[in-house]
Amino acid sequence: MTECVSEPTMTRGRAVHRRAISEPEPAESAKSSDDARLEAAEPRAAMITVCRVDQLPPGEAVRVAAVDPPIAVFHTEDGEFYAVDDTCTHQDASLADGWLEGCTVECPLHASCFDLRTGRPSGPPATTPIRTYPVVVEDGVIRVAYGEVAC
Repeated sequence: MTECVSEPTMTRGRAVHRRAISEPEPAESAKSSDDARLEAAEPRAAMITVCRVDQLPPGEAVRVAAVDPPIAVFHTEDGEFYAVDDTCTHQDASLADGWLEGCTVECPLHASCFDLRTGRPSGPPATTPIRTYPVVVEDGVIRVAYGEVAC
C-alpha cells in the first residue's frame, strides 16, 4: 500500500495540508457496484485508488502525480471528497498546495478560486474551469474514476 506523506503548506487563513502519493494503488480484481456503474457510464474510466479515508483528514488534500495530468483529491471539513485536475488553468501551480474553504480551493500562485463541485473559477485571473472527477469511497478507501469527467 502506498503511504501518504504529509507536506504542510504555508498558512494564510485555512491552508491545505498536501499529502503526496507517488503512485496509485493497482485496481482490485473484485468489482463493486459503484465500479460497474462507473464503467458502464464511461468504459475508458480507470478507477485510481488514492488512499484510505483515515490518511486524508478533513481540510487536507492529496496530489496524485502518477497520472497525467495530475489530480488533487480534497477532503472538505463537512466530510465530502472531491477530485479535480491539480494544475490551475491560469498558470502552472498545484491546487493541492492551495487554500481550502468549504467547497472552494484558492490557487496558491495568483489566488484564482475554483468550485470543487463544478470546477468553475469564481473570477480572474483564471477563466477556464478545471476538470472534476467522480469520487467513490468504499470500505474506507478513496478511489477516483480517472478519465470520466464529472463536470
